[in-house]
Amino acid sequence: MKPCKPEHILSDPLLNKGTAFTKSERDRLKLSGLIPYHVSTLEQQVQRRYQNFKAQTTDLAKHLFLSSIHNRNEVLFYKLVSEHITEMLPYIYTPTVGDVSLHYSYLYTEPRGIYLSYPQKNKIEEIINNISQDEIDVIVVTDGERILGLGDLGIGGMAIPVGKLTLYTLFGGIHPGRTLPIMLDVGTNNPTLLNDPLYLGWHEKRISGKEYYAFIDRFVKAIKKRFPKVLLQWEDFGREHARPLLEKYRHQICSFNDDIQGTASVALASLLTAIKMNHAELHEQRIVIFGGGSAGIGIANHFLGAMIAAGITQEKALEQIYIIDVHGLVHLGLPNIPQHQKLFARPKRKGQIPLLDVVKEIRPTVLIGVSAQPGVFNEEVITTMAGYVERPIIFPLSNPTSKSEAHPADLLQWTKGKAIIATGSPFEDVTYQGKKFSIAQCNNVYIYPGIGLGVIACKAKEVSETMFYKAAEILSKHSPMLKTAHGTLFPSFEKLSEISREIALAVVKVAQDEGLSKKTDEKTRKKMVDAAIWHPKY
Repeated sequence: MKPCKPEHILSDPLLNKGTAFTKSERDRLKLSGLIPYHVSTLEQQVQRRYQNFKAQTTDLAKHLFLSSIHNRNEVLFYKLVSEHITEMLPYIYTPTVGDVSLHYSYLYTEPRGIYLSYPQKNKIEEIINNISQDEIDVIVVTDGERILGLGDLGIGGMAIPVGKLTLYTLFGGIHPGRTLPIMLDVGTNNPTLLNDPLYLGWHEKRISGKEYYAFIDRFVKAIKKRFPKVLLQWEDFGREHARPLLEKYRHQICSFNDDIQGTASVALASLLTAIKMNHAELHEQRIVIFGGGSAGIGIANHFLGAMIAAGITQEKALEQIYIIDVHGLVHLGLPNIPQHQKLFARPKRKGQIPLLDVVKEIRPTVLIGVSAQPGVFNEEVITTMAGYVERPIIFPLSNPTSKSEAHPADLLQWTKGKAIIATGSPFEDVTYQGKKFSIAQCNNVYIYPGIGLGVIACKAKEVSETMFYKAAEILSKHSPMLKTAHGTLFPSFEKLSEISREIALAVVKVAQDEGLSKKTDEKTRKKMVDAAIWHPKY
């Protein structure tokens, strides 16, 4: 351990061991007297903190308690959470992170990450150069415009990169000292925030157009110069910016958009498992996606690519996918169809065609919601769908929980227990007619930590779509539903670190096959991945 003042050691979460400092360490680092006499093991610290965690009485209190440990002692934090992962994950990320984002300015206590505000645009390079870490493996960045299904939360969006990077470490084994959350504070159009004197962000409306893209460009160039081999994850950008930023920069800096590609990959994994249960093929599915934003079109593109890879033409694959947006079914008779939706626009029709009419007409086998419109998958829509399909596949993926298109208990009731369900937020088990159904959470965390680990391990130049297809195939293979009819679509979070490693190995091979990384043999690939995995221990 490098020489450092005692107070600095105890305040640095990467150096601090708390009561686990040994007697010799306390003497050498001049910590004697600054902490209680007893030397605790890491296991004792975990036991003590878990009892404290259980004493917290609200979801937000549990989040804040875990966050306080995260800010004091990273090894203890990750060890504690890894041993209670299913219980604690909802308080680290969805759904609790939504409340944290909503009240960020009031909950803020300690700095974590970098804030780049538009008034400081001429200091971006200086701020980036002042980052204390010499090497960064992964950055998650947001501008806070579309946080979960909650909309524009301005600087409150910083809770998302912090949470995402926590999961990178928990499930991908990325060293916490080699991660960096970044908030691009370009203003907010949320009037509540603008009128709140305690709001911590820039009190102006969002910049747009050339100003916005020039700011982003300056940011990307500064990051690429300081950390040329970093993996950059775009997170929760608005519909207008998400795909253009991905397409502009994916070949300039190793990067991907989790809302577009991660969501699509985990949705594809869900669908691959569900159609296996129905003894069907992907290209036979009639898929309705309710929500034509970044996530919805990302899912549609991913399904399209997977169908083509399975051997059918693009024309035939497009016939199987239907997009519904704010004006109903997307078709060529509608004015001003956004560019990103045009590929999936149906032939010209008259007027607006709502969800129920689409269900009656095309008899979908798959219904996916990414609209943040709670309850839109209502009883009439679902019973109509179930009247045509033996086992309807229904994925209400919007989060947090309050934005879900339907509640799993209702879906099972309306389909007489036959629906195959995955949700975007966690739901409790549902009992229907004496049978217990575990509800799968279609969480991007099943995909992106493994993708990131693989990319980082082999220092891939880019993140390709093939990597996400392969990740979906691997995840689907681990579905408990394939082993037992009442199993869930996804494995338990306790198994996710192992699955992420398997995904990472596949990603490294894809990178090498596609010329994005130097070729090696299988044994070397395993060594590369394992060498990149960090474990929480003193």
